[in-house]
Amino acid sequence: MTYTVEKIGGTSMSAYNAVLNNIFLRPESPYNRVFVVSAYGGITDALLESKRNGDPGIYQLVAKRDDGWIDAFTALKKRLVSINAEIFEDTVSRTRADKYIAARLDDAQNCITNILATCKYGQFTLRQYLPQIREFLSSIGEAHSAYNTALKLKSLGINARFVDLSSWDDKLSGNLDQVITSAFADIDVKNELPIVTGYSYCDEGLMKTYDRGYSEMTFSRIASITSADIAIIHKEYHLSSADPRIAGPENVLPIGQTNFDVADQLANLGMEAIHPNAASGLRQANIPLQIKNTFEPEHKGTLISQQYAPKTEKIEIIAGKNKVFALQIFDQAMVGQVDNVGYEMMEIIYEERVSLIGKEMNANSITYYLSGATKNLNQLLYRAEKRFPNSTIAKHMVALISAIGAEINTNTTLSKGVLALMSHDIAPIAVHSSMRNVNVQFVVKDDMYENAIRALHEAFFTRETVTKQIA
Repeated sequence: MTYTVEKIGGTSMSAYNAVLNNIFLRPESPYNRVFVVSAYGGITDALLESKRNGDPGIYQLVAKRDDGWIDAFTALKKRLVSINAEIFEDTVSRTRADKYIAARLDDAQNCITNILATCKYGQFTLRQYLPQIREFLSSIGEAHSAYNTALKLKSLGINARFVDLSSWDDKLSGNLDQVITSAFADIDVKNELPIVTGYSYCDEGLMKTYDRGYSEMTFSRIASITSADIAIIHKEYHLSSADPRIAGPENVLPIGQTNFDVADQLANLGMEAIHPNAASGLRQANIPLQIKNTFEPEHKGTLISQQYAPKTEKIEIIAGKNKVFALQIFDQAMVGQVDNVGYEMMEIIYEERVSLIGKEMNANSITYYLSGATKNLNQLLYRAEKRFPNSTIAKHMVALISAIGAEINTNTTLSKGVLALMSHDIAPIAVHSSMRNVNVQFVVKDDMYENAIRALHEAFFTRETVTKQIA
Protein backbone atom coordinates (compact mmCIF):
# COMPACT_ATOMS: atom_id res chain seq x y z
CA MET A 1 0.00 0.00 0.00
CA THR A 2 1.05 3.59 -0.62
CA TYR A 3 2.19 5.28 2.58
CA THR A 4 1.20 8.93 2.78
CA VAL A 5 1.83 11.81 5.18
CA GLU A 6 -0.98 14.33 4.88
CA LYS A 7 -1.65 17.81 6.25
CA ILE A 8 -5.00 19.49 6.67
CA GLY A 9 -5.10 23.29 6.63
CA GLY A 10 -6.96 25.40 9.18
CA THR A 11 -9.87 26.47 6.98
CA SER A 12 -10.42 22.87 5.94
CA MET A 13 -10.23 21.70 9.56
CA SER A 14 -13.14 24.02 10.36
CA ALA A 15 -15.28 22.14 7.81
CA TYR A 16 -15.57 19.15 10.17
CA ASN A 17 -17.99 17.02 8.18
CA ALA A 18 -16.24 17.56 4.86
CA VAL A 19 -12.89 16.55 6.38
CA LEU A 20 -14.43 13.49 8.01
CA ASN A 21 -16.25 12.23 4.92
CA ASN A 22 -13.91 13.39 2.15
CA ILE A 23 -10.55 12.59 3.76
CA PHE A 24 -10.65 10.27 6.78
CA LEU A 25 -13.52 7.95 5.84
CA ARG A 26 -12.98 7.95 2.10
CA PRO A 27 -10.54 5.03 1.52
CA GLU A 28 -11.37 1.40 2.27
CA SER A 29 -8.67 1.30 4.94
CA PRO A 30 -7.96 4.37 7.07
CA TYR A 31 -4.42 3.22 7.87
CA ASN A 32 -0.98 3.56 6.31
CA ARG A 33 -1.42 7.30 6.61
CA VAL A 34 -0.25 10.00 9.02
CA PHE A 35 -2.18 13.24 9.44
CA VAL A 36 -0.66 16.53 10.58
CA VAL A 37 -3.42 18.97 11.48
CA SER A 38 -3.54 22.74 11.74
CA ALA A 39 -5.59 24.61 14.32
CA TYR A 40 -9.18 25.37 13.40
CA GLY A 41 -9.55 28.49 11.27
CA GLY A 42 -8.79 31.72 13.15
CA ILE A 43 -7.61 30.09 16.37
CA THR A 44 -3.89 30.74 15.89
CA ASP A 45 -4.78 34.36 15.09
CA ALA A 46 -6.59 34.56 18.43
CA LEU A 47 -3.60 33.04 20.21
CA LEU A 48 -0.92 35.20 18.55
CA GLU A 49 -2.12 37.96 16.19
CA SER A 50 -4.10 38.19 12.99
CA LYS A 51 -2.00 37.03 10.07
CA ARG A 52 -3.85 39.37 7.71
CA ASN A 53 -4.05 42.67 9.57
CA GLY A 54 -1.90 42.22 12.69
CA ASP A 55 -4.76 42.66 15.19
CA PRO A 56 -3.45 41.51 18.58
CA GLY A 57 -4.18 38.08 19.98
CA ILE A 58 -3.27 36.81 23.43
CA TYR A 59 0.47 36.86 22.76
CA GLN A 60 0.54 40.47 21.55
CA LEU A 61 -1.57 41.59 24.51
CA VAL A 62 0.83 39.87 26.91
CA ALA A 63 3.82 41.42 25.12
CA LYS A 64 2.24 44.88 25.56
CA ARG A 65 1.36 44.11 29.20
CA ASP A 66 -2.24 44.73 28.31
CA ASP A 67 -4.49 43.21 30.99
CA GLY A 68 -6.97 42.41 28.25
CA TRP A 69 -5.07 39.16 27.67
CA ILE A 70 -7.01 37.55 30.53
CA ASP A 71 -10.36 38.39 28.92
CA ALA A 72 -8.94 37.13 25.62
CA PHE A 73 -8.20 33.77 27.28
CA THR A 74 -11.77 33.58 28.57
CA ALA A 75 -13.18 34.39 25.13
CA LEU A 76 -10.93 31.79 23.51
CA LYS A 77 -12.03 29.09 25.95
CA LYS A 78 -15.69 29.79 25.08
CA ARG A 79 -14.84 29.65 21.39
CA LEU A 80 -13.03 26.31 21.65
CA VAL A 81 -15.78 24.76 23.75
CA SER A 82 -18.29 25.97 21.16
CA ILE A 83 -16.30 24.17 18.45
CA ASN A 84 -16.38 21.00 20.57
CA ALA A 85 -20.16 21.23 20.84
CA GLU A 86 -20.46 21.35 17.04
CA ILE A 87 -18.19 18.34 16.54
CA PHE A 88 -19.38 15.96 19.27
CA GLU A 89 -23.00 14.98 19.50
CA ASP A 90 -22.49 12.53 22.37
CA THR A 91 -22.09 13.99 25.83
CA VAL A 92 -19.23 11.71 26.88
CA SER A 93 -16.92 12.71 24.01
CA ARG A 94 -17.82 16.38 24.30
CA THR A 95 -17.08 16.35 28.03
CA ARG A 96 -13.70 14.71 27.42
CA ALA A 97 -12.84 17.27 24.74
CA ASP A 98 -13.91 20.19 26.95
CA LYS A 99 -11.93 18.87 29.90
CA TYR A 100 -8.77 18.43 27.83
CA ILE A 101 -8.70 21.91 26.30
CA ALA A 102 -9.81 23.62 29.53
CA ALA A 103 -6.90 22.06 31.40
CA ARG A 104 -4.47 23.09 28.65
CA LEU A 105 -5.71 26.67 28.63
CA ASP A 106 -5.71 26.93 32.42
CA ASP A 107 -2.11 25.68 32.56
CA ALA A 108 -1.03 28.19 29.91
CA GLN A 109 -2.82 31.06 31.66
CA ASN A 110 -1.26 30.16 35.02
CA CYS A 111 2.16 29.96 33.40
CA ILE A 112 1.83 33.44 31.90
CA THR A 113 0.50 34.84 35.18
CA ASN A 114 3.53 33.48 37.04
CA ILE A 115 5.94 34.85 34.41
CA LEU A 116 4.40 38.31 34.66
CA ALA A 117 4.62 38.18 38.45
CA THR A 118 8.28 37.17 38.24
CA CYS A 119 8.99 40.05 35.86
CA LYS A 120 7.92 42.56 38.50
CA TYR A 121 11.39 42.06 39.97
CA GLY A 122 14.22 44.02 38.44
CA GLN A 123 16.41 41.02 37.70
CA PHE A 124 13.85 39.61 35.26
CA THR A 125 12.43 41.11 32.09
CA LEU A 126 9.42 40.02 30.09
CA ARG A 127 11.39 40.30 26.87
CA GLN A 128 13.50 37.25 27.75
CA TYR A 129 10.37 35.10 28.22
CA LEU A 130 8.37 36.25 25.19
CA PRO A 131 9.85 33.71 22.74
CA GLN A 132 8.87 30.83 25.03
CA ILE A 133 5.40 32.28 25.57
CA ARG A 134 4.89 32.55 21.82
CA GLU A 135 6.04 28.95 21.37
CA PHE A 136 3.68 27.36 23.89
CA LEU A 137 0.72 29.54 22.88
CA SER A 138 1.27 28.44 19.28
CA SER A 139 0.88 24.80 20.27
CA ILE A 140 -2.57 25.13 21.84
CA GLY A 141 -4.59 25.39 18.62
CA GLU A 142 -3.08 22.27 17.08
CA ALA A 143 -3.33 20.32 20.33
CA HIS A 144 -7.05 21.13 20.42
CA SER A 145 -7.76 20.12 16.81
CA ALA A 146 -5.57 16.98 16.90
CA TYR A 147 -7.09 15.74 20.17
CA ASN A 148 -10.61 16.32 18.86
CA THR A 149 -9.89 14.57 15.56
CA ALA A 150 -8.41 11.48 17.23
CA LEU A 151 -11.31 11.35 19.70
CA LYS A 152 -13.92 11.66 16.92
CA LEU A 153 -12.28 8.91 14.83
CA LYS A 154 -12.07 6.58 17.83
CA SER A 155 -15.81 7.02 18.38
CA LEU A 156 -16.28 5.77 14.80
CA GLY A 157 -14.23 2.63 15.39
CA ILE A 158 -10.93 3.80 13.88
CA ASN A 159 -7.78 3.12 15.87
CA ALA A 160 -6.66 6.75 15.86
CA ARG A 161 -3.77 7.93 18.01
CA PHE A 162 -3.31 11.46 19.29
CA VAL A 163 0.37 12.43 18.90
CA ASP A 164 1.17 15.62 20.79
CA LEU A 165 4.58 16.88 19.69
CA SER A 166 4.31 20.04 21.77
CA SER A 167 5.94 18.38 24.80
CA TRP A 168 3.59 20.24 27.14
CA ASP A 169 3.27 17.24 29.45
CA ASP A 170 5.91 14.95 27.92
CA LYS A 171 9.68 14.92 27.94
CA LEU A 172 10.34 15.16 24.22
CA SER A 173 13.60 17.00 23.60
CA GLY A 174 16.20 17.62 20.95
CA ASN A 175 16.05 19.19 17.52
CA LEU A 176 12.98 18.80 15.33
CA ASP A 177 14.17 15.59 13.67
CA GLN A 178 15.03 14.01 17.02
CA VAL A 179 11.64 14.91 18.51
CA ILE A 180 9.80 13.39 15.52
CA THR A 181 11.96 10.26 15.50
CA SER A 182 11.33 9.73 19.19
CA ALA A 183 7.58 10.27 18.89
CA PHE A 184 7.24 7.83 15.99
CA ALA A 185 9.49 5.13 17.46
CA ASP A 186 6.56 2.95 18.60
CA ILE A 187 3.89 3.96 16.08
CA ASP A 188 2.64 1.27 13.71
CA VAL A 189 1.00 3.08 10.81
CA LYS A 190 -0.33 -0.20 9.39
CA ASN A 191 -2.63 -0.68 12.37
CA GLU A 192 -3.17 2.80 13.81
CA LEU A 193 -3.85 6.25 12.43
CA PRO A 194 -1.61 8.95 13.96
CA ILE A 195 -3.19 12.41 14.29
CA VAL A 196 -0.25 14.73 14.90
CA THR A 197 -0.10 18.31 16.14
CA GLY A 198 1.16 20.77 13.53
CA TYR A 199 3.26 22.42 16.22
CA SER A 200 6.29 20.53 17.53
CA TYR A 201 8.52 21.47 20.42
CA CYS A 202 12.22 21.48 19.52
CA ASP A 203 15.43 23.03 20.79
CA GLU A 204 15.65 25.52 17.93
CA GLY A 205 12.11 26.82 18.54
CA LEU A 206 9.76 26.02 15.66
CA MET A 207 7.87 29.32 15.80
CA LYS A 208 11.08 31.28 16.28
CA THR A 209 12.67 29.62 13.25
CA TYR A 210 9.75 29.29 10.82
CA ASP A 211 7.06 31.59 12.24
CA ARG A 212 3.57 30.77 10.95
CA GLY A 213 4.94 28.16 8.51
CA TYR A 214 5.75 25.82 11.41
CA SER A 215 3.02 23.22 10.77
CA GLU A 216 4.29 22.65 7.24
CA MET A 217 7.79 22.10 8.59
CA THR A 218 6.45 19.45 10.97
CA PHE A 219 4.59 17.85 8.07
CA SER A 220 7.63 17.93 5.79
CA ARG A 221 10.03 16.45 8.34
CA ILE A 222 7.62 13.65 9.28
CA ALA A 223 7.27 12.77 5.58
CA SER A 224 11.05 12.78 5.10
CA ILE A 225 12.00 10.95 8.31
CA THR A 226 9.35 8.24 7.93
CA SER A 227 9.99 7.87 4.17
CA ALA A 228 6.55 8.69 2.83
CA ASP A 229 5.73 7.68 -0.75
CA ILE A 230 3.85 10.92 -1.24
CA ALA A 231 3.05 14.01 0.83
CA ILE A 232 -0.44 15.52 0.53
CA ILE A 233 -1.80 18.90 1.63
CA HIS A 234 -5.57 19.34 1.82
CA LYS A 235 -6.65 22.95 1.28
CA GLU A 236 -9.96 24.71 0.77
CA TYR A 237 -9.03 25.56 -2.83
CA HIS A 238 -7.18 24.21 -5.83
CA LEU A 239 -3.76 25.50 -6.83
CA SER A 240 -5.14 27.30 -9.87
CA SER A 241 -3.97 29.42 -12.79
CA ALA A 242 -4.93 32.55 -10.80
CA ASP A 243 -6.83 33.52 -7.68
CA PRO A 244 -10.45 32.63 -8.54
CA ARG A 245 -11.68 35.46 -6.32
CA ILE A 246 -9.99 37.90 -8.72
CA ALA A 247 -9.93 36.21 -12.13
CA GLY A 248 -13.31 34.52 -11.61
CA PRO A 249 -13.88 30.86 -10.69
CA GLU A 250 -15.25 30.18 -14.18
CA ASN A 251 -11.96 31.31 -15.77
CA VAL A 252 -9.40 29.36 -13.74
CA LEU A 253 -8.55 25.68 -13.48
CA PRO A 254 -6.13 23.65 -11.36
CA ILE A 255 -2.55 23.61 -12.59
CA GLY A 256 -2.41 19.81 -12.57
CA GLN A 257 1.37 19.36 -12.52
CA THR A 258 4.38 21.51 -11.75
CA ASN A 259 7.70 21.41 -9.92
CA PHE A 260 9.19 22.81 -6.73
CA ASP A 261 10.69 25.84 -8.52
CA VAL A 262 7.16 27.10 -9.11
CA ALA A 263 6.17 26.36 -5.51
CA ASP A 264 9.11 28.47 -4.31
CA GLN A 265 8.08 31.40 -6.49
CA LEU A 266 4.57 31.25 -5.05
CA ALA A 267 5.96 31.14 -1.52
CA ASN A 268 8.01 34.26 -2.21
CA LEU A 269 4.76 36.09 -3.00
CA GLY A 270 3.07 34.79 0.12
CA MET A 271 0.83 32.39 -1.85
CA GLU A 272 2.28 29.33 -0.24
CA ALA A 273 1.54 25.97 -1.78
CA ILE A 274 4.03 25.00 0.92
CA HIS A 275 6.60 26.85 3.05
CA PRO A 276 9.89 27.02 1.09
CA ASN A 277 11.89 25.32 3.85
CA ALA A 278 9.33 22.53 4.00
CA ALA A 279 9.44 22.18 0.22
CA SER A 280 13.23 21.93 0.38
CA GLY A 281 13.00 18.91 2.69
CA LEU A 282 10.57 17.10 0.39
CA ARG A 283 12.69 17.99 -2.60
CA GLN A 284 15.86 16.58 -1.04
CA ALA A 285 14.04 13.39 -0.04
CA ASN A 286 12.53 13.16 -3.54
CA ILE A 287 8.98 12.99 -2.14
CA PRO A 288 6.31 14.41 -4.47
CA LEU A 289 3.73 16.78 -3.03
CA GLN A 290 0.06 16.69 -3.95
CA ILE A 291 -2.20 19.69 -3.31
CA LYS A 292 -5.83 18.60 -3.04
CA ASN A 293 -9.12 20.41 -2.57
CA THR A 294 -10.89 19.18 0.56
CA PHE A 295 -14.27 19.76 -1.01
CA GLU A 296 -13.53 17.94 -4.29
CA PRO A 297 -12.11 14.59 -3.15
CA GLU A 298 -12.48 12.99 -6.60
CA HIS A 299 -10.17 15.58 -8.18
CA LYS A 300 -6.48 14.70 -8.41
CA GLY A 301 -5.47 18.28 -7.62
CA THR A 302 -1.93 19.38 -8.43
CA LEU A 303 1.18 17.21 -8.21
CA ILE A 304 4.45 19.00 -7.46
CA SER A 305 7.54 16.90 -8.10
CA GLN A 306 11.25 17.25 -8.65
CA GLN A 307 11.09 15.28 -11.90
CA TYR A 308 8.36 17.27 -13.63
CA ALA A 309 9.49 19.06 -16.78
CA PRO A 310 6.93 20.42 -19.25
CA LYS A 311 7.15 19.32 -22.87
CA THR A 312 6.58 22.88 -24.05
CA GLU A 313 7.25 26.33 -22.62
CA LYS A 314 4.13 27.59 -20.85
CA ILE A 315 2.84 29.90 -18.14
CA GLU A 316 1.23 27.89 -15.36
CA ILE A 317 -0.01 30.56 -12.95
CA ILE A 318 -0.49 34.30 -12.59
CA ALA A 319 0.19 35.15 -8.95
CA GLY A 320 0.80 38.38 -7.13
CA LYS A 321 0.98 40.38 -3.96
CA ASN A 322 -0.40 43.84 -3.27
CA LYS A 323 0.44 46.40 -0.59
CA VAL A 324 4.15 45.84 -1.17
CA PHE A 325 6.47 48.46 0.35
CA ALA A 326 8.99 49.58 -2.28
CA LEU A 327 11.98 51.32 -0.66
CA GLN A 328 14.31 53.10 -3.09
CA ILE A 329 17.74 54.39 -2.09
CA PHE A 330 19.47 56.72 -4.55
CA ASP A 331 22.91 58.26 -4.11
CA GLN A 332 25.20 59.54 -6.88
CA ALA A 333 28.17 58.52 -4.73
CA MET A 334 26.94 54.93 -4.57
CA VAL A 335 28.74 54.00 -7.77
CA GLY A 336 31.07 51.16 -6.89
CA GLN A 337 29.69 51.00 -3.34
CA VAL A 338 26.34 49.29 -4.01
CA ASP A 339 27.43 46.05 -2.34
CA ASN A 340 28.29 47.85 0.91
CA VAL A 341 24.91 49.59 1.01
CA GLY A 342 23.17 46.32 0.19
CA TYR A 343 24.91 44.48 3.01
CA GLU A 344 23.92 47.06 5.61
CA MET A 345 20.34 47.22 4.36
CA MET A 346 19.98 43.44 4.53
CA GLU A 347 21.01 43.59 8.18
CA ILE A 348 18.32 46.21 8.87
CA ILE A 349 15.71 44.19 6.97
CA TYR A 350 16.54 41.09 9.02
CA GLU A 351 16.53 42.94 12.34
CA GLU A 352 13.16 44.59 11.63
CA ARG A 353 11.61 41.22 10.76
CA VAL A 354 10.17 42.18 7.39
CA SER A 355 10.13 39.96 4.33
CA LEU A 356 12.24 40.70 1.27
CA ILE A 357 10.21 39.82 -1.81
CA GLY A 358 12.51 41.23 -4.45
CA LYS A 359 15.32 43.65 -5.21
CA GLU A 360 16.59 45.63 -8.19
CA MET A 361 19.65 47.79 -8.57
CA ASN A 362 21.73 49.87 -10.93
CA ALA A 363 24.92 51.90 -10.55
CA ASN A 364 23.60 54.40 -8.02
CA SER A 365 20.32 53.08 -6.66
CA ILE A 366 18.76 50.04 -5.01
CA THR A 367 15.06 49.29 -4.66
CA TYR A 368 13.81 46.76 -2.13
CA TYR A 369 10.35 45.21 -2.34
CA LEU A 370 9.25 44.43 1.20
CA SER A 371 6.31 43.03 3.11
CA GLY A 372 5.54 43.16 6.81
CA ALA A 373 3.70 44.92 9.60
CA THR A 374 3.29 48.67 9.10
CA LYS A 375 5.14 49.40 12.34
CA ASN A 376 8.15 47.34 11.25
CA LEU A 377 8.23 48.88 7.78
CA ASN A 378 8.10 52.41 9.18
CA GLN A 379 10.90 51.60 11.60
CA LEU A 380 12.96 50.20 8.72
CA LEU A 381 12.41 53.43 6.76
CA TYR A 382 13.50 55.50 9.77
CA ARG A 383 16.67 53.45 10.21
CA ALA A 384 17.50 53.63 6.50
CA GLU A 385 17.14 57.43 6.51
CA LYS A 386 19.31 57.67 9.61
CA ARG A 387 21.96 55.31 8.24
CA PHE A 388 22.17 56.98 4.80
CA PRO A 389 21.55 60.71 5.49
CA ASN A 390 23.08 61.84 2.21
CA SER A 391 20.93 59.56 0.08
CA THR A 392 17.53 60.27 -1.42
CA ILE A 393 15.17 57.67 0.01
CA ALA A 394 11.66 57.22 -1.36
CA LYS A 395 8.88 54.80 -0.54
CA HIS A 396 5.97 53.63 -2.68
CA MET A 397 3.15 51.17 -2.19
CA VAL A 398 3.08 48.85 -5.20
CA ALA A 399 1.82 45.48 -6.33
CA LEU A 400 3.94 42.66 -7.77
CA ILE A 401 2.43 40.22 -10.26
CA SER A 402 4.35 37.26 -11.62
CA ALA A 403 3.77 35.04 -14.62
CA ILE A 404 5.22 31.73 -13.44
CA GLY A 405 5.97 28.38 -15.03
CA ALA A 406 8.37 25.47 -14.67
CA GLU A 407 9.85 26.38 -18.06
CA ILE A 408 8.94 29.63 -19.79
CA ASN A 409 10.26 31.89 -22.52
CA THR A 410 10.98 35.00 -20.48
CA ASN A 411 11.40 37.27 -23.51
CA THR A 412 8.02 36.34 -24.98
CA THR A 413 6.38 36.47 -21.57
CA LEU A 414 7.79 39.92 -20.83
CA SER A 415 6.68 41.48 -24.11
CA LYS A 416 3.27 39.80 -24.11
CA GLY A 417 2.70 40.79 -20.48
CA VAL A 418 3.60 44.44 -21.01
CA LEU A 419 1.30 44.65 -24.04
CA ALA A 420 -1.54 43.04 -22.06
CA LEU A 421 -1.16 45.55 -19.23
CA MET A 422 -0.88 48.54 -21.55
CA SER A 423 -4.01 47.44 -23.43
CA HIS A 424 -5.86 47.72 -20.11
CA ASP A 425 -4.39 51.17 -19.38
CA ILE A 426 -1.99 49.79 -16.79
CA ALA A 427 1.53 51.23 -17.11
CA PRO A 428 4.14 48.95 -15.49
CA ILE A 429 6.48 50.71 -13.07
CA ALA A 430 9.14 48.04 -13.53
CA VAL A 431 9.54 44.58 -15.04
CA HIS A 432 11.97 41.79 -14.16
CA SER A 433 12.85 38.56 -15.88
CA SER A 434 14.98 35.70 -14.63
CA MET A 435 17.74 33.67 -16.27
CA ARG A 436 16.22 30.69 -14.45
CA ASN A 437 13.28 30.87 -16.90
CA VAL A 438 10.76 30.40 -14.11
CA ASN A 439 9.04 33.77 -13.76
CA VAL A 440 8.62 37.28 -15.11
CA GLN A 441 7.52 39.93 -12.63
CA PHE A 442 5.55 43.10 -13.29
CA VAL A 443 5.46 45.99 -10.81
CA VAL A 444 2.33 48.17 -10.98
CA LYS A 445 0.59 50.73 -8.80
CA ASP A 446 -1.03 49.14 -5.80
CA ASP A 447 -4.57 50.11 -6.82
CA MET A 448 -4.05 48.35 -10.16
CA TYR A 449 -3.40 44.95 -8.54
CA GLU A 450 -6.62 43.11 -9.37
CA ASN A 451 -6.94 44.66 -12.83
CA ALA A 452 -3.38 43.57 -13.60
CA ILE A 453 -4.07 39.99 -12.46
CA ARG A 454 -7.11 39.81 -14.73
CA ALA A 455 -5.32 41.38 -17.68
CA LEU A 456 -2.37 38.98 -17.50
CA HIS A 457 -4.55 35.93 -16.92
CA GLU A 458 -6.69 36.88 -19.90
CA ALA A 459 -3.56 37.25 -22.05
CA PHE A 460 -1.93 33.95 -21.11
CA PHE A 461 -4.92 31.70 -20.48
CA THR A 462 -8.16 30.64 -22.00
CA ARG A 463 -10.19 27.79 -20.61
CA GLU A 464 -9.12 25.66 -23.58
CA THR A 465 -5.39 26.20 -23.08
CA VAL A 466 -5.60 25.41 -19.37
CA THR A 467 -7.62 22.27 -20.11
CA LYS A 468 -4.87 21.11 -22.45
CA GLN A 469 -2.23 21.76 -19.80
CA ILE A 470 -3.88 19.51 -17.20
CA ALA A 471 -5.04 16.81 -19.60
